[in-house]
Amino acid sequence: MKLSGVDRALAARYMGVRGEPDDAVRGLVERAEKLVCETVSPKYVHRETDVTITPEGVKLGCMERLLTGNAIREHLQGCTRAVLLAATLSAEADKLIRQAGVRDMAQALAVDCVCSAAIEQVCDRAEEEIFAEIRAPFRTWRFSPGYGDLPIDLQADFLAALNAQRRIGLTATAESLLIPSKSVTALIGISDEPVRKRERGCAGCSMKGRCAFSASGRTCTGGNAQKI
Repeated sequence: MKLSGVDRALAARYMGVRGEPDDAVRGLVERAEKLVCETVSPKYVHRETDVTITPEGVKLGCMERLLTGNAIREHLQGCTRAVLLAATLSAEADKLIRQAGVRDMAQALAVDCVCSAAIEQVCDRAEEEIFAEIRAPFRTWRFSPGYGDLPIDLQADFLAALNAQRRIGLTATAESLLIPSKSVTALIGISDEPVRKRERGCAGCSMKGRCAFSASGRTCTGGNAQKI
């Protein structure tokens, strides 16, 4: 997969810009976009699996460990199948951010935020490609470990189920941080019937107002936290 461009407006929002960015920010983002598109090597892997909702939690056919928490149970209600997804911009993204930080902290921030926007675009394109091949009459949005009350330490289980280290070089630390850092793991539910539309972001999260992301004014799905 090759990136031809990145959503500059989203990158600017990640930088904390409200409204239209000024010329200085636009220049930072444009330079960062060019660097990122020329350098990174986006990759993704996926796996389709069965879904069974039990009293103890959600059971995926490809994993031994149950998915616990009310948020994932509600998210997958009515789903009998799901797709596990892992995507990364590759180690080149982390290297770009480090190199920019040595020379110019403002440019390093722009590169970091452009990469954050880029990995979302990679996931969007991955979904398009995956569901062009997999029958999915209805599907949920992407749900990642650490969102709501789904334990973040499921990262390692997701990666193992996908054999992601061997296939795309993606690993997790003991603290469940993904390496390379500009990476995402997620679960997308599939149903034969219309799925209940749930709000994405803070408004529909069981941890609304109580997580580290909202305390810092950001969200785990990107962007600024909603006022509560």
